[in-house]
Amino acid sequence: QVQVVESGGGLVQVGGSLRLSCWVSGSIFDDYAMGWFRQAPGTERKGIACISHSGSTTSYADSVKGRFTISRDNAKSTLYLQMNDLKVEDTAMYYCALVGRSSVQACTADFGFRGQGTQVTVSS
Repeated sequence: QVQVVESGGGLVQVGGSLRLSCWVSGSIFDDYAMGWFRQAPGTERKGIACISHSGSTTSYADSVKGRFTISRDNAKSTLYLQMNDLKVEDTAMYYCALVGRSSVQACTADFGFRGQGTQVTVSS
C-alpha cells in the first residue's frame, strides 16, 4: 500500500512564501510523474503543477505560473512545491498525487489521492 504524506502548509500573509513537501513510501516514486492539486471550499480539486518522473518536464496552471515551482528529489522520494507571492485566492487544501507519465501536461491525478493534504491559508 503506497503512502503519501503532505506537509509544510500553514498560515501566511499575502506576498509571503511557503514550501510544501510530499513523501511517497516504497520504491515507486521515480517510476511516476507527480503533481500538486488543490481544493478550496465549494470548488473542485484541480491540478496546479505537475512534473515528469525524471523532473525534466513541468506544467503549471495559469493561476500559479511564475509564482510556484514544482520540483522533486527521487533519492528522497519527495516532491516539493515552492510557493512565492502568495495570494488570498491560493487558500486551499493542497494534495499531491501520482500522475501517469503521459499526463504531465494535462496534470491529472490518474491514480487517485492517498494523502490527507496540507492546509494553506493566506491572510490579507
